[in-house]
Amino acid sequence: MPEAPKNSYPSDYSLDEMNKKKLEFIENVTSNPDEVQKKVLSEILLRNAHVEYLQRNGLNGHTDRESFKKIMPVITYEDIQADINRIANGDTSPILCSKPISEFLTSSGTSGGERKLMPTIEEELERRSLLYSLLMPVMSQFIPGLDKGKGMYFLFIKSEAKTPGGLVARPVLTSYYKSCHFKERPYDPYTNYTSPNETILCPDSYQSMYSQLLCGLCQNKEVLRVGAVFASGFIRAIRFLEKHWPLVVKDIRTGTIDSQITDPSVRDAVMKILKPDPKLADFIENECRKDCWQGIITRLWPNTKYVDVIVTGTMSQYIPILDYYSNGLPLVCTMYASSECYFGVNLNPLCKPSEVSYTLVPTMAYFEFLPVHRNNGVANSISMPKSLNEKERQELVDLVDVKLGQEYELVVTTYAGLYRYRVGDVLRVAGFKNKAPQFNFICRKNVVLSIDSDKTDEVELQNAVKNAVNHLVPFDAAVSEYTSYADTTTVPGHYVLYWELSLSRTTPIPPSVFEDCCLTIEESLNSVYRQGRVCDKSIGPLEIKIVEPGTFDKLMDYAISLGASINQYKTPRCVKFAPIIELLNSRVVSNYFSPKCPKWVAGHKQWSSNNNKATTRIEEMNGKAQTV
Repeated sequence: MPEAPKNSYPSDYSLDEMNKKKLEFIENVTSNPDEVQKKVLSEILLRNAHVEYLQRNGLNGHTDRESFKKIMPVITYEDIQADINRIANGDTSPILCSKPISEFLTSSGTSGGERKLMPTIEEELERRSLLYSLLMPVMSQFIPGLDKGKGMYFLFIKSEAKTPGGLVARPVLTSYYKSCHFKERPYDPYTNYTSPNETILCPDSYQSMYSQLLCGLCQNKEVLRVGAVFASGFIRAIRFLEKHWPLVVKDIRTGTIDSQITDPSVRDAVMKILKPDPKLADFIENECRKDCWQGIITRLWPNTKYVDVIVTGTMSQYIPILDYYSNGLPLVCTMYASSECYFGVNLNPLCKPSEVSYTLVPTMAYFEFLPVHRNNGVANSISMPKSLNEKERQELVDLVDVKLGQEYELVVTTYAGLYRYRVGDVLRVAGFKNKAPQFNFICRKNVVLSIDSDKTDEVELQNAVKNAVNHLVPFDAAVSEYTSYADTTTVPGHYVLYWELSLSRTTPIPPSVFEDCCLTIEESLNSVYRQGRVCDKSIGPLEIKIVEPGTFDKLMDYAISLGASINQYKTPRCVKFAPIIELLNSRVVSNYFSPKCPKWVAGHKQWSSNNNKATTRIEEMNGKAQTV
């Protein structure tokens, strides 16, 4: 993920000196993190002493850590949803924060099927920019000379909506790309990208992707690093090139841009870079014509040093295909962030993806950690109660008190109005930088399926299946067992459900019924999933595979052969282990896909009546959207 620029540069600007200052900052804040954390909490509580939320909970102006921990509850989104809704509906009184809420950042996590709305304030952009500015000084310790070329990053904006009270609600990166911090950044050799701003800010995903690839290929010898935010997004870009390279080659050969690129600002920006280059066109055509695309990144962009993408958590499923396309270039995860808060940086960026750890920067927010307890040591069975009793509240520890090897759920208190908020990420303490702990990202709690930024948990999946099986009732059929799988062998990836049926009669069930089941499941999933299907085109149509009777007995037998207890065995609702997927696929008798996209509009359902024009515009965009 690219870093934010600094505000300005003196005439005697020295990159080495700037890098040195950033690295000194890291040394300083990691050498006395507890003092920094104490100061951060005091600042947050002092400036917000009179906000309604803190007064309601009886903090009464206390700014010390002991009072804060004793009085303030540990919360989830649902605990403050009523306050969030008041702000969204136009209440400008200081409910959560003394500073005005400037916009809402929409989380990839959902509540009631809708994106969570995270409040933010103007100064948070400065805080995020600070974290971004640490990334390349760290990276330059490992790979020198990165200031001598360009970065080819595939960056995109997503749709946004307005709340009834007039505040913008949009993803955190869309907010950043549309801010002056990104659009009006001064010269910085580390933010010298192949993609003009206009191509990044283009709302049409096809035109944005095409023009960014075209510009990246025109400047292929200058590219020293490539990337996107998520691994899935970068792979989509390569697959897009596989499909559309003849058009790109034609544009480079002739110095003209394809007629499908209709955005005037994009065309103007690209034409400043694009010049007729038959030799480069021949080179790209020769490489892309080959049957094997292994190492295509290093073949087309020969000076590339690494691939900068997130490959931790559910994104780790994309590591093999990234290795294939990049010829084993280092896969670098530079930072750890969310809509709630930006957290930390990876101080050893060339480590293996499985060893990535993030050092939380103690100036970003006040951090606490709730110990996580495994159920019988099962990897995906994490005991995390939704509400905490007094004993569990007392288990929370501060940043400097975490124990090596222990797993914790991250809890944050932010400058923008979140207090002891459970982020939902599970982290494991991997080591220390000076006195500051470093964490492996283990997982997002309760998530069973994820392709891109979507997160589907077991309860949501169960409810979706429950809705879908109603289509089988007229045929006296039911689903006796099921499991699921996030299939990333296709691009875009898609959800697969394996169903074993219980049939009371021999009447065949028409394919259209199973297709309706697919669509009903998609309609029942959260808005982040549906946006990925409809607008972003980052998720493919859901697939149901019908398996032979007795398949799930075979699955149990296999689990028991590996040491599972027959008394404790229950069917997993999501599978990832390759031999299990092979077993399931070997017993598939038929498969069906969702026949069309589910319904989706920008914003929350309850805003629809206030956003009729925006809704119509989004629906029109959905109808015109092209597959990326």
